[in-house]
Amino acid sequence: MQRDLTAPYVDDGLIEVVGFRDAWHGLVLLAPNGHGTRLAQAHRIRFEFHKGAAEHTFMRIDGEPWKQPLPKEDDTVVVEISHLRQVVMLASDPCKSKSINDPSSPCHPHDDDDSNSLEDEDEWEDGRKKFGAAATFKIPDEVDIAHLS
Repeated sequence: MQRDLTAPYVDDGLIEVVGFRDAWHGLVLLAPNGHGTRLAQAHRIRFEFHKGAAEHTFMRIDGEPWKQPLPKEDDTVVVEISHLRQVVMLASDPCKSKSINDPSSPCHPHDDDDSNSLEDEDEWEDGRKKFGAAATFKIPDEVDIAHLS
């Protein structure tokens, strides 16, 4: 099936919908270069689950898994996921994530636009690659990160 999917970027505002044949297929994510089947891209997605043979389904967003209970009667369980705001992301070298605003990303959409190019020293700060608003990220002094869970 032909799909018009664009290259995935961490800061493009799109949600990547990836499918797995079964739970064992989902385990490939734990392996290097493991991935599921890209099904769609969207700014928002809504799942409606109805009663079926299964009591729950497994879902995952931003690498965080959760076990979603499914309806037992004639109810409907609705899960809606959307992009709320820009999220700060810090990445260390070598980072596989691609940024739509990073000219060093493979398949960069602005390859012909030299006005957005950054020098290598501007892309890396204290051994971390900057994406989006990462340059403005600062943990407030009153926050003790040793006590965060």
